[in-house]
Amino acid sequence: MTRHHPASPWLFLAPGLLIVLAFGLYPFLSTVTHSFTDARTLTEGQFVGAANYRELIHDAMFWTGLRNSVLYVLGVVPLLVVLPLLLALLVQRQIPGIAFFRAAFYTPVVASVVVVSLIWVWLLDDRGLINALLEGLGFGTAGFLSDPWLLLLSAMAVTVWKGLGYYMIIYLAALANVPGELHEACAVDGAGAVRRFLTVTVPALRSTMVLVAALSSVSAFKVFSEVYLMAGPTGGPGGEDTTLVMLVQQAGTGLSGRVGYASALSVVVFVITLGLMLLVLRANRREEA
Repeated sequence: MTRHHPASPWLFLAPGLLIVLAFGLYPFLSTVTHSFTDARTLTEGQFVGAANYRELIHDAMFWTGLRNSVLYVLGVVPLLVVLPLLLALLVQRQIPGIAFFRAAFYTPVVASVVVVSLIWVWLLDDRGLINALLEGLGFGTAGFLSDPWLLLLSAMAVTVWKGLGYYMIIYLAALANVPGELHEACAVDGAGAVRRFLTVTVPALRSTMVLVAALSSVSAFKVFSEVYLMAGPTGGPGGEDTTLVMLVQQAGTGLSGRVGYASALSVVVFVITLGLMLLVLRANRREEA
């Protein structure tokens, strides 16, 4: 009974390894391989070298999608790092009824992104509630879903609103590990709430803030559903709100989808996403040093 077969550990790991190989490693390697071919949906294609990547560099829509994806990261990530932390500070107090507010703030997280986006489309429509309120106040209507920049900002607002509760929970778990003695010592020294927040809370949550920044950066750069549902399959007026992931979907779907070109776009998205994560981690290491 005390002797084990050498293959026993691999038998326990086999189900997980098979899932990773079938749905993780194999699709990734297949995408990289297809990026060097002219494959289409119904044809395997021939090897074309770096032709897809050269075409990608000269594609104006690629640069539009890259611009929108980068702007999405710059607009969403700082808000998702700061606002959930402030929200967590508000709901961490053990007072009667606080559980209701925690559940209310977390509700958008469990709601379907399709449902959330459609609700916001109805609110931001030219005849929606928000424009009706603006018109009633004498400001006139705003083209939230027709102006390219307002449409992109509206999609960012939906992403932030939906992600607040998720990152709030992460911060709540981290705040529970901040020693209360540090706050008490600062209070004895005469430090106010803001000073305690800056000198105790923020340093203690630095690693958590880096984690939130990394997760939200990857999620924001790969945004698809919010922009797709609010801007439409074409990416808004003239495709001005198209993101990189939307370009992958546009190029690679349909009976005549350009699988090779879509694979090249996917590889570029992967490389940039990996670079974002490495930059965040490197910045954190510099601060710790």
